[in-house]
Amino acid sequence: MAVDWQLAAFLVLSVLEIGGSIMVVTTRKLVHAVFWLALTLVTIGGIYLVLQAEFVFLIQILVYAGAVPVLFLFGIMLTRRKIMEEVPAAEIPQTPAAPTPREELP
Repeated sequence: MAVDWQLAAFLVLSVLEIGGSIMVVTTRKLVHAVFWLALTLVTIGGIYLVLQAEFVFLIQILVYAGAVPVLFLFGIMLTRRKIMEEVPAAEIPQTPAAPTPREELP
C-alpha cells in the first residue's frame, strides 16, 4: 500500500495549524502568542507549498510569517514596560478611593 505523502504532509500541517491557532487565543503572555501566531502563519505557508502554490507560499512566508509577528513584537515592546514578566500586584498603581459625601453641610 502506497503512502500519499502529500496527504500526510497536509494532515500534519493542519494539526499544527489548529494547535497553534488555539494556543494563540489561550496563552496569557503576549510574546508567546506572537510566536504561536508565527507558527500558525508558517504552517499555512507549508499548506500552500503542499498544494503547489509556490508564489503564494513565498508571499505568505515573507509578508505574513515574517513581517506581521515582527510588527506585533515592536508594538508590544514599545507599549509595555516589562515584556516577559508579569507585573506584580504591588507595582500596579492604586487609585485612591472616592471621598464619601458629607451628609449635611453646616
